Amino acid sequence: MKIKETHIVQKLSEEIRLQEYAAKIFKSITTRSAVKKAIKKQRILINGKIGQTGDWILEGQKIELLNIENQQKTFELKLEVVYEDEHIAVINKPAGYPTSGNYFKTIKNALPFNLKSSKASDRLENPLPAHRLDNPTSGILLCAKTNKALIELNRQFQQKEIQKTYTAIVEGDFPDSTINFKDDIEGKPAATSVKLLKKLVLKSTNLSLVEAKPLTGRTHQIRIHLATNGFPILGEKIYGSPNHQFKKGLFLASTAVCFKHPADLSKASFKINFPKKFERFTKNL
Repeated sequence: MKIKETHIVQKLSEEIRLQEYAAKIFKSITTRSAVKKAIKKQRILINGKIGQTGDWILEGQKIELLNIENQQKTFELKLEVVYEDEHIAVINKPAGYPTSGNYFKTIKNALPFNLKSSKASDRLENPLPAHRLDNPTSGILLCAKTNKALIELNRQFQQKEIQKTYTAIVEGDFPDSTINFKDDIEGKPAATSVKLLKKLVLKSTNLSLVEAKPLTGRTHQIRIHLATNGFPILGEKIYGSPNHQFKKGLFLASTAVCFKHPADLSKASFKINFPKKFERFTKNL
């Protein structure tokens, strides 16, 4: 393994162990949990010897962080890259692929094939999705290329500072107003704001094009709220009875996002068109 970062311990004001100290000195790993993983993988050396979590740090010691070989297998799936810089990327996730998981054909494994390596000092070994989109859901997916970006985007998601907008075609005649659905999901509060964009009719079937904004982040939240309230998304196979005359997958796409860029916290927003499969129903819009 090659040396990624080197640090010489200066005068210490107090006793401190490796796990706490290393989180303050390396640019590419900045949290105690990340340091703990690096120690477990024997990536941190103290004076040339493998460091342990509880080792006491002494003045004059040389602490080295080893680079790791890229063991991630690359899935050569071409993705639409909406935006990319040294810190983040925004991609248009195709339907039918999991974001990540114990599979080879994931969006995570396809990111190295589509994105450029960051030149930032805290770059990740491989870009990582900063959140998840369901397998059948397409659209905007935020990805991190640096450790700082990953931590900041995770913080924004946890603090509900990121606003995601979805477009869906649902069965039924959705009311001409904005409705806030607040049905609990698995015993936890959940809220989704949904408004009508256009009433549609196909083969004597009433459909509605709607915009949905999740105000909380429960699994399958939009799908559950719409189905529970009588407006299942077209192609829905889990919640409610699917309309079998439509066999083009789930008509749900993440089409807009607004957040703070993790590098300088400036406002960033991106918007894409809904998928082509929607055009059969919306071509006259």
